[in-house]
Amino acid sequence: MTDLFDRPAVQGEQQPTRSSRADQRARRAAKKRRQRRRRRALVVLLVSLLVVGGAGYLLLNNASDLFGFANPLEAKDFEGPGTDPVDVVIEPGSTGKDMGATLTEAGVVASSAAFANAFEANPNAGKIQPGTHRLLLGMSAKDAVARLVANDSRVETKITIPEGSTVKQILEKSSAVTGIPVTDFEAAMADTAATGLPAEANGNYEGWLYPTTYVLEPGDVNATGIVQRMVAQTTGELAELGIPAERFQEVLTIASIVEWEGKTAEQRGMVARVIYNRLDDGMPLGMDAIDVYGLGKKASEITTEEFQNPDLPYASRVHKGLPPTPIGSPSRESVEAVLNAPAGPWLWYVTVNLDTGETKFTDNYAEFEQFKQEYRQWLAENGG
Repeated sequence: MTDLFDRPAVQGEQQPTRSSRADQRARRAAKKRRQRRRRRALVVLLVSLLVVGGAGYLLLNNASDLFGFANPLEAKDFEGPGTDPVDVVIEPGSTGKDMGATLTEAGVVASSAAFANAFEANPNAGKIQPGTHRLLLGMSAKDAVARLVANDSRVETKITIPEGSTVKQILEKSSAVTGIPVTDFEAAMADTAATGLPAEANGNYEGWLYPTTYVLEPGDVNATGIVQRMVAQTTGELAELGIPAERFQEVLTIASIVEWEGKTAEQRGMVARVIYNRLDDGMPLGMDAIDVYGLGKKASEITTEEFQNPDLPYASRVHKGLPPTPIGSPSRESVEAVLNAPAGPWLWYVTVNLDTGETKFTDNYAEFEQFKQEYRQWLAENGG
């Protein structure tokens, strides 16, 4: 016999009653209502905070204006216009944030945030160039951005080398612009490994200092660096044109003559062809520009004895082949003329009119003499 109180409370699986299912639904509904109320309360709280925060900011901002204390929520900025000059370097690829950090650290602007705001407000801010810029301590962010955009704050040195310049002329120009003594350049050029002068130049820089404008940052203004850059520009141009390294010296030498003898693109090509034809025929080049370079005087000042003196290495009427070195730094156009010289039999040419530059070419010596007579007549008629 089993006592009534010894039986288990639940025997087997019991199905929930209808009333228990209703209770569960009611509890779920109540839970959802509570969740909705919490969400509404959170939204109301956030909106209230925004309103209060905005009002607080306006109140703080107005109070700061009224009582003269700084608003801690506002980006710090100088009133400007600035005081002492200071050089800052804008690195290539810098963002507005990067620039702001650089200028803030240098004391140019009061905060990166103020610079960022001014940068975003200036539609031309993306045109700011990298390099060293001379700004002022304590500038307003707006003025700092405007000055960088104008690009008139760049601290740079420009050396412009005209086409056809000799090494002597290039060193004098570089010295005059940079203040570096010519002797310092000459000392730097003695170390051809440091300057990158190719071995085929035999230690002579003539023709190897490329004629163009060089923009130098403050850290680049030193003799070795300047010469190295000019040499690298030359080798880079020659390589870009597909010229083998073993032909660099030859091409530069011919192009340097073409630079002085030809005035137009057509003339340059024809002069180059005359040089090739004379070399092929074993003739002296007989070109005044070579003698002028060697003697350092105008063609009109060179005597017949000097033109015919075999002891002068640049006596082009006596010596066959190319001169010992280029006679200046040729332009890219003259180099291209050498590479693309037109076909033709010409061996002589004469510029018959110095005003117009008219030059006549021929492969007939008698015609060449006729051209020379035309030139003499032009000189007589023009007070030459």
